[in-house]
Amino acid sequence: MSSPVAAPPSSKQPSSLHGNEEHVVERRTLRDYYVILRERLWIALPVALLVALSVGYYQAQETPMYSATATMQFERPERVVLNEQVVDASVRSEIDLNTYKQILESGRLRAMVIQTLTPEEVKILQRPYLKDLAPGATPPGVNSLVGGVSVLSIRNSFLISVTVTNRDPEGASLLANKYTGQFMRYLIENVGGKNEFAVDYLRSRAEELRRESEAAETRLQDYKRRNNLVSLSNSVDIVADRLRSINGALTQARIERLNYDVLLKQIDRIKAEGGNLLEVSYIAGYGPIPSLKTQLAELNKQHSIYSERYLERHPKMIDIANAIDVVTQQIQRNIEQSIADLRTQFSKAADSEASFEREYKSAENEQLRLGELSVEFKSLENQAQVAKTNYIQILDRLNQTTTSKNLENIPVKPLDPASTPGAPYTPNMRNIVRTCVTLGVFVFAVVAIGLSFLDDRVKSAWDVEGFIGANLLGIIPELADVPDTEKHTLVTSNKTSPGSEAFLSVYSSVKIQSKLDFPKSILVTSTIPGEGKTMISCNLAASFARHGKRVLLIDCDMRRPMLHRHFKLTNELGLIAWFEAGAKIPDDPIGDPALGITKVDENLYLLRSGGRSKSPTELLENPIFGQFLSSLKHHFDLVVVDSPPMGAVTDALLISSNTDEIIYVCRFNRAYRKHIRLYIKNLRDSKNELLGVVLNGLSPRRIEYYSNYRYYRSYKKYYGAQS
Repeated sequence: MSSPVAAPPSSKQPSSLHGNEEHVVERRTLRDYYVILRERLWIALPVALLVALSVGYYQAQETPMYSATATMQFERPERVVLNEQVVDASVRSEIDLNTYKQILESGRLRAMVIQTLTPEEVKILQRPYLKDLAPGATPPGVNSLVGGVSVLSIRNSFLISVTVTNRDPEGASLLANKYTGQFMRYLIENVGGKNEFAVDYLRSRAEELRRESEAAETRLQDYKRRNNLVSLSNSVDIVADRLRSINGALTQARIERLNYDVLLKQIDRIKAEGGNLLEVSYIAGYGPIPSLKTQLAELNKQHSIYSERYLERHPKMIDIANAIDVVTQQIQRNIEQSIADLRTQFSKAADSEASFEREYKSAENEQLRLGELSVEFKSLENQAQVAKTNYIQILDRLNQTTTSKNLENIPVKPLDPASTPGAPYTPNMRNIVRTCVTLGVFVFAVVAIGLSFLDDRVKSAWDVEGFIGANLLGIIPELADVPDTEKHTLVTSNKTSPGSEAFLSVYSSVKIQSKLDFPKSILVTSTIPGEGKTMISCNLAASFARHGKRVLLIDCDMRRPMLHRHFKLTNELGLIAWFEAGAKIPDDPIGDPALGITKVDENLYLLRSGGRSKSPTELLENPIFGQFLSSLKHHFDLVVVDSPPMGAVTDALLISSNTDEIIYVCRFNRAYRKHIRLYIKNLRDSKNELLGVVLNGLSPRRIEYYSNYRYYRSYKKYYGAQS
């Protein structure tokens, strides 16, 4: 980080606590932004990928559009026009060329293109929309299918390119060529001036007659629709054909019914007279009756032969008699069945006859209705025909007048007709990829940098010195490769490591920043648990001890004492035990059995908490505690007090009133700057001397990029080579 820069004070800007009330502005370098991006890589990258891929997917789903371009050339003949009635339409300036461009893009030329489209060409334009239509929906109209046209004049030339876009490749080339063709037609119709008034009159009159013809035709079609007519003559022919067919069917049905009626009457008469029904040809030929009659005749013949030989009771006579009875019964049943079928056929014939009679009556009514409609229909048809004839005549007159008006030469010709494009110009995958990459990089940078501004946690030397307003005493690197059992004794173990050198650097800064001479007391605190204040207290005390100072390390975190564990001691003796034993200030604190002060290294002594307490304020607020700390300075050069975090309890604030100086510990990316700033302000309001802040837990790379403490790698490389 670059050094902070002072800005004019403002009532709306937060003020610095570092020696003055001037606002400090953070100045970032490219290196700082690189670190910001790298720090938030796994947050900003997924967001950027999600946004870029979403936009790319949305653009890739865009409807494919095809573009076709036709080119026209305007000649500039070198000629002198002598006849005043001949109009020179050649292009002689940029104004002429721009005028032609505006004509090509005008609504009038667009209307001319629409009028020349045939039904087959309209189907080509509607083709891409058919697959997206809902069942029963109609395709879009011609006006929406034609779309717009883009006209571009080629610089330093008399060339104009006409580009048309469409969802169908064939439709795009069709429209581009239509535009060039209708533009030439427009020029032919408008370059002359002899019969301009006549042309205008004929054109307006043609428009009136066209509207009248369309109105007459619309009335005729509405009349047909209301009365369900195709045309009157066709409807009359259809009804006449229907009457003829129904009449023939009715006659046939009536004859059939009469035939069945005659047969039924004949059968009834024979039955009444007791005659033989087999004499009726219909019954005699019905179903199996002919074969049964033949079988009965054979049986009767055999019976005659047997009767000459045998008596009536002979078995053969009995068998033949039974067979004759069976056949006779079968014949009788079939006769009854034939009569029933005949009655059924008669009933069906009667129903058919009645149905045909109803249909015939309906057709007669329809014929009468058509006769009544013929008068009005013929009147409307004549009106439509007359209007159409008048319109055709006036169009013919207009064409003749226009042709005579426009005999002049038109200096324009199509150069290259539009060809059917082979691929759509949109979606353009190359542009989509380029857009997605650009958008992804932008979103990645915005998210990463935006999060850095929103993140209020301590991360750099600037956060300490610029925002919080305190001296940076030193930076302790992340000691991930050091076992937890050795972190608190790095200095006392005399091992050569970057960690121990960092603590010695903090020792030097404390000596420089301190305004008090020995003996004195220093309080070490932090914002929240886990920021490493106990480790820094131990190693800072050891650093002073290594330099010949008699140092006492006190564990004042009575809610959660930890120092005794790091030095492998029990916690029965200490402050709580001394307070419970009467809290008498000893002449020789090292020899006091209740205090249990233990020598843990050369010139380094430890005073434990002496147990745990849920409410240690009873001891800390007692005046005897302050007197006790003052008495310890008669026996030690330096008293280092390890206190609880200020963000958890108020113990550190109570202890600070009885100490001379304060060291505040901040762990990288853990506590919030605004909280630290508030707690330090509270400490300063209680008239304590804040030596500065120790920034803990930075990785070697973060140390290099977040601050100017770049000794770490050089140190590690140097001592690594020596070892």
